[in-house]
Amino acid sequence: MSDLNHRARKILSAVVHEYLATGEAVGSRTVTRRYGIDLSPATVRNVMSDLEEAGLLKQPHTSAGRVPTDQGLRFFVDSLLKVRSLTPKEREELVNRYSLQTDDLDTALRDATKVLAELSHHTVVLVTPRPEADLLEHVEFVRLRDHQLLAVLVTKSGQVQNKIVASADLISPDELERMNNYLNHVLGGLRLDEVIARVQKELQSERTQYQDLEKRALELSVQALPAGASQVIIEGQARLLETMAEGGDPQQLQKMKALFRALEEKRHLAELLDETARAPGIRVFIGAETHIDELADFSVIATPYGTPGAGEDGDVQPLGTLGVIGPVRMNYSKVINLVDFTAQLVSGVIGKR
Repeated sequence: MSDLNHRARKILSAVVHEYLATGEAVGSRTVTRRYGIDLSPATVRNVMSDLEEAGLLKQPHTSAGRVPTDQGLRFFVDSLLKVRSLTPKEREELVNRYSLQTDDLDTALRDATKVLAELSHHTVVLVTPRPEADLLEHVEFVRLRDHQLLAVLVTKSGQVQNKIVASADLISPDELERMNNYLNHVLGGLRLDEVIARVQKELQSERTQYQDLEKRALELSVQALPAGASQVIIEGQARLLETMAEGGDPQQLQKMKALFRALEEKRHLAELLDETARAPGIRVFIGAETHIDELADFSVIATPYGTPGAGEDGDVQPLGTLGVIGPVRMNYSKVINLVDFTAQLVSGVIGKR
């Protein structure tokens, strides 16, 4: 579709902008009167007909006007949408609205989703930092009883994980200190998925077979490593249900129930947002592109957040993902800005740790 001429692009852009603003089918006279297109309504109708044949517009019912298809919205987002940067004043106002002044990452993430839901008027989904992608900053074993230790793992994102592990042998305070120093030297600064690989490699090395203390430390670390998965935080679910209820269609009730189940189940949402974490920048999924049947009438705008400057070329090292779910007829420019800015703020909270 990149070969659309300038005239067709202007008319498609006008139709999409008008549809996003009103939700109504757009006629040729509206295009010429409101969007400064110096063409006759007949010429505009001919171009709109061509756009319909190309699959970018469709004519609902018997209306003379047209609305964009999902393919048309995709072309608009990829090729025609101009996202205005936030002004310094707007950024300052947003920072004041968020006020993420907390050392607790979980609290900061939940606060951010609440504010984003209020500002965007849509549903917000956030996947907490993926354990395997986080960096191990510090590990320490603390003695509880003769054969019981508390393993404390602190990650770069600020997550603190505690786990009680069993030790077959009694470990003296001096040995415990040496074991902690050894593990932090060998494992500190690695991603948790790299930690697992490093521990296995060290356990299999010939040198470790003759170093009893190092071997015991590595075996304890295997017990201590987290096996949990990311959590999915959803804020503003009612906004999606309100959107579906607007039409008053009795069939919507079944769709609403299915959507509610999808939000409760969360797994498919986590998989969709995990796909976003594999590539930098904002991702926009329109309708069927989500590959979630219950979201066929919605769009998802998402971006990763994480450790600032830790990725390639100084990009964010993705730890989790943040997204907004709304109707396909949403203000894409506004929501893209809000999602991007919120992800920057969350990454900034992680970067301060």
